[in-house]
Amino acid sequence: MKLIPCPLNGLRPAQEFHFGGEFRDMPDPDQVDDVAWAAYVFHRDGHPHVKREWWYHLPSGTWFIAERNNVTDEFLRTYLFEKEA
Repeated sequence: MKLIPCPLNGLRPAQEFHFGGEFRDMPDPDQVDDVAWAAYVFHRDGHPHVKREWWYHLPSGTWFIAERNNVTDEFLRTYLFEKEA
């Protein structure tokens, strides 16, 4: 059974999680042109490497960031997202 480290609950079965996509900083919609906004919405980095991704733990209702090697599918680190003030 594949286990994923939840930052709140420790190792949990993969069936308890939902992948939310690659973490990317959103540009300010009021400051960016249409070409840059379209690039943010539609373009993804498909290169194999360690990526920061959104993951959701279904039982606890918690979104978090995971650093995962998408070649080996190894989770290197998970942590809660905190916005900078």
